Amino acid sequence: MNDDMPPVHGPVAVPRIDASVPHSARFWNYLVGGKDNFEADRAAAAVVLETVPSLALIARSGREFLGRAVRFLTAEAGIRQFLDIGTGIPTANNTHEVAQRVAPDARIVYVDNDPIVLVHARSLLTSTPEGATDFIDADVRDPDLILREAARTLDFSRPVGIMLVGILNFVTDDAQARALVARLLAAVPAGSYLVVQHPASEDAALVEATRQWSEMGAEPLVCRSRDEVARYFDGLVLLEPGVVTLNEWRPEATTGTDVVPSYAAVGRKP
Repeated sequence: MNDDMPPVHGPVAVPRIDASVPHSARFWNYLVGGKDNFEADRAAAAVVLETVPSLALIARSGREFLGRAVRFLTAEAGIRQFLDIGTGIPTANNTHEVAQRVAPDARIVYVDNDPIVLVHARSLLTSTPEGATDFIDADVRDPDLILREAARTLDFSRPVGIMLVGILNFVTDDAQARALVARLLAAVPAGSYLVVQHPASEDAALVEATRQWSEMGAEPLVCRSRDEVARYFDGLVLLEPGVVTLNEWRPEATTGTDVVPSYAAVGRKP
């Protein structure tokens, strides 16, 4: 890593990691085959997988959806700026990697307030010479801070792809979740896009798994219905095929055919 890499922006504190309590970033890292997790995370995964054996499939399908969405936005919609909120621990095919393969001049800002992710933040701050990446230490519930810090790297007079993949489920208050999405969309011009992935409340096993997760002392989360997810796109042009399960959103040759109980959708600001 070069010494001239930009610093993490925002009110960064020294990370305090409690390895005895399961943690969402480490939990998902384990599910996608990563190594940045502890015994508490693996034990939680074992419990939750008993209820939802397909959870690892959900995790992998979510990463694949992110890749398809970013490729579409970059290659077909011409988007060159991305605001990726709820980054998670870096794995393969992060937003900047996918976007800059298509458009080396793409600019990406990652946002997370997770101490585990902050440990890995510098590994996200890699870019092609033509483009740029940055990382903001901020909570999704503070969109004003996010937008202020992101303006260091992104030009909000030009279209932006707002990525909310697997993060709105941690905002358990419905009104707050809709309000923060609306605030983010208000800050970007016409031609910008919203990308959302969210676990489905229609799946009883997944709802039970979220209850189990919350009882383990981890940060609570919530599932939402198809109609509730669709409300995030009010006022936007919802792209075909609409709000669908992960593997149904513009599948590619390598996309699996299993039904994944998590919704995906992309909309354009007119």
